[in-house]
Amino acid sequence: MPLKSDPSTWTDPRHVRGLYGEQVAIRYLTFAGWSVTHHRFRMGRLELDLVARRERTVAFVEVKTRRDSAFGLPIEAVTWSKRRDIARVAQAWIDRHGRPEYTYRFDVIGVMLSNTGPHRVQHVEDAFRVGWR
Repeated sequence: MPLKSDPSTWTDPRHVRGLYGEQVAIRYLTFAGWSVTHHRFRMGRLELDLVARRERTVAFVEVKTRRDSAFGLPIEAVTWSKRRDIARVAQAWIDRHGRPEYTYRFDVIGVMLSNTGPHRVQHVEDAFRVGWR
């Protein structure tokens, strides 16, 4: 899934780290039997990190990546305003790609990077709900 710009030209290490975390999450979801249908699905300035499908369940997945827990766990970084934005883009995705037989949910994957061992991945299924579901 091509990105809008070339990551090798990115100067902010947070953006590079975020992309790496998304790649870790894609591998994790694929191993768990999900098919990632969209990576960074955009609607204007808003985007969904991942859209994954397993059978008739579609998960809109927000990925948060951290080097340490100094500012809290990655999954704690999904604020109410971020949830609102995710829901807006998810509705656009459903309008374009959705099917009546699908069930939709919002997941959060937290990736804690490690220099010494495997990265820690925390997958919170059905992490939040919105009014239109």
